[in-house]
Amino acid sequence: MVPKAELHVHLEGTAPPELIARIAERNGVTIPGGMLGDDGRFHYHDFLHFLRTYDLAASVIRTAEDYRDITYEYLSETALGGGIYVEFTASPDHAALVGLSDDEHWQGIAAGIDDAHRDHGIDARIVVSAVRNFGAEQAIRVARHAAERPHPYIVGFGLAGDESVPPAEFAQAFAIAADAGLGCSVHAGEWQGPESIRAALRLPVTRLDHGVRAVEDPTLVHELAERGITLNVCPTSNVVLGVYPSYDQHPLPHLRAAGVRITLGTDDPPYFGATLEGEYDICAEHFGWDEHELRAVTAAAIDAGFCEEPLRSSLRTRLNQV
Repeated sequence: MVPKAELHVHLEGTAPPELIARIAERNGVTIPGGMLGDDGRFHYHDFLHFLRTYDLAASVIRTAEDYRDITYEYLSETALGGGIYVEFTASPDHAALVGLSDDEHWQGIAAGIDDAHRDHGIDARIVVSAVRNFGAEQAIRVARHAAERPHPYIVGFGLAGDESVPPAEFAQAFAIAADAGLGCSVHAGEWQGPESIRAALRLPVTRLDHGVRAVEDPTLVHELAERGITLNVCPTSNVVLGVYPSYDQHPLPHLRAAGVRITLGTDDPPYFGATLEGEYDICAEHFGWDEHELRAVTAAAIDAGFCEEPLRSSLRTRLNQV
């Protein structure tokens, strides 16, 4: 089995409906109306509706124990499919909306990381994410807190949410994070075109989450390759949400052939029916990538990860030994 690593998965978005239901019962809250369809799966009809459904599910997550369980269950499942490393995108804004402090938030996630490492040998770290929809001032607060109160598992700062909000509005937040030594990444080039990627590249980033629509601008593709920018690509998410009509029309092979560094991620796995193992299988089935090429994807994720160097070295050793 090829060892796997991912840098693009939203922590709250890893919790399937069954886990959300258990958490809601434990917390004595009612599952929000409209969150689930008649089939018991998360219900949404377009990207903005998906964001609202995501927020409804996140509103049920109330305690450090909840975050521990979500983290642990996702890492455990991923390890069974060959996963050795995950960088979670975690949103302090969602935790704050239900009254959870940053310390309790990080404590819960860290406990899940530690327990999964003990039980399954998988490692994980955290990229703190600001949400575009909540505004630039809130993003500055999130970045400043991460910068001024470092945590050993918090290794990066990112920006998610509605891409129609320009990245330039968050320049100060990224400056704070970068000055503190945090790795930086931006969601761009999913629902907005190449212009959103060019705007993101004006920030101190080394990675882009999605970034696939760079393919519409050959000059931009060349720039990404020349600068060594890594795209954390989620093929299943892109197809399910309709960014591309099928895997066979997905630009991932073209981007990689052009020299762009890519990794594979699940984005929000239960919303799209994705797993990390499944993303690797898709690349083998639809793009014809062999074991050597899939190992190179894992190596790219290890190289682009924001984790500390001793862990990176350990992950490289594990990849090479298997």
